[in-house]
Amino acid sequence: MKKWYRWQDYVAVAAGLFTAAAVLFTRQEGMSTTLMLVLGALLAVSGIVNLAMPGTPAMEYVQAVLAAVLVLSPWLGSYTSATGAAWTSWIAGAVALVVTAVAIRPSIEVHHNMRMSH
Repeated sequence: MKKWYRWQDYVAVAAGLFTAAAVLFTRQEGMSTTLMLVLGALLAVSGIVNLAMPGTPAMEYVQAVLAAVLVLSPWLGSYTSATGAAWTSWIAGAVALVVTAVAIRPSIEVHHNMRMSH
């Protein structure tokens, strides 16, 4: 698998960057600013790491956990009534979770093939 190639990781990076940037144009409440900035940035970083190092299943799982926490964050951070921030977290987190789920199996296969060739 080539570096900087997988569309799934680009989508995860975009979802993370959009989430972090959304604090500038959505009404914030509770812990929304902190959670959206931190989870968005970490999601973007995990996507960049996955782009740079394909075949690292552990990082795919980290990305999946970050995406799942982003989906849950409006409830965890008490900002479900800030609809723009909540919907951004739910949609961006769900998109990142789906594309990461699609990417996990190929990443495992690449990892397995790399181990078998050594």
